[in-house]
Amino acid sequence: MILNNIELTNFRLHINTVLNFSDKLNYIVGGNGQGKTTILEAIYYLCTTKNLNQSPDSEALTFNESYFELTGKFKDLTEEKSRLVYSVETNKKTCFINEKQFYKASLIIGKFPVVTLTQSDHSITFGSPADRRKFIDSVISQSSETYLKILLDYNKTLRQRSSLLSLLKESREKSLFDEFDAWTETLIKTGAEIVKHRINFLNEFSEYVKNSFVKIMEGSESPEIEYYFLGDNKTDKVEENFRREIKNRRNDELIRATNLVGPHRDDFVFKISGFELRKYGSQGQHKTFQIALRFGEFFFLKDVLGKTPVFLMDDIFGELDTYRSQKISGYLREVGQAFITMTDFNNIESLHISEKDKIIKVEKGAVAYA
Repeated sequence: MILNNIELTNFRLHINTVLNFSDKLNYIVGGNGQGKTTILEAIYYLCTTKNLNQSPDSEALTFNESYFELTGKFKDLTEEKSRLVYSVETNKKTCFINEKQFYKASLIIGKFPVVTLTQSDHSITFGSPADRRKFIDSVISQSSETYLKILLDYNKTLRQRSSLLSLLKESREKSLFDEFDAWTETLIKTGAEIVKHRINFLNEFSEYVKNSFVKIMEGSESPEIEYYFLGDNKTDKVEENFRREIKNRRNDELIRATNLVGPHRDDFVFKISGFELRKYGSQGQHKTFQIALRFGEFFFLKDVLGKTPVFLMDDIFGELDTYRSQKISGYLREVGQAFITMTDFNNIESLHISEKDKIIKVEKGAVAYA
């Protein structure tokens, strides 16, 4: 899949910007606050309907404007036009593909697969279990409509069950307990399916991460991903283990009015050569692992979906030494099309620039081709 062009209207500094892209590497160069990352943000919106940095949609609007509009043309077997419009008046986004309106964001997830490599990825290896779950869930959701649906159902069940736990803390009515038990059964069924999907996913995905890690580090270290779920990590009886664990924690849940058991509490532990990355890894090892995760995600989605994801890299080369920059720049040749922001081109000698790549300079929302 190739993104041929994009148009930004009233989107941050870009009042009316039209960009045509190379099907190879697109280097977007500009100082801080000039609008280069905004281009990546616009692409991410078109692929997911969501903001790249998770800020409110209204913050992406050009000052004093009442709407923003993004349009992009993707080429796979056929060309598809994606359009997203945000209105201040309604505080809502409207999404169209080939001018047909899509009313649910979940219907668009995976249609234009996207992989992002940004500075905020440090939270995946440094952060909380929730950050790692979010990463894993986002990859599986793009590759499996079934998983996305199960995950949405599970989160709905969590909210319902949480409300009942709050009511049960104040009232011990039998009818509430009956309803609570029904939601608990739903939680177990959907939660067990999530765990099984995650197990199967990691069995495949781990190899992609290892291959990417070897490309970057030439095999000097070995990465691992371990999944800690439902207390004991036994994969043969997931639902049975879930049922037992939730029964054991029932009183605690009623006292604390909180969902204490389930895949929303699980964790993924990253290791390098047997040592836990979060506890013992250096800054360089963390950054390399983050990059390997994203390249692994790219090639995994490409194989599973049969289409090439959009690859976005935001100001990554500025954080890397020359050795890693050269390795990653060379590795990008295997990706195909990618969009890479940079603050300057001073270290251009460490990058593998070809005549088919495109260099786009951005200054105060205006773009020019170098």
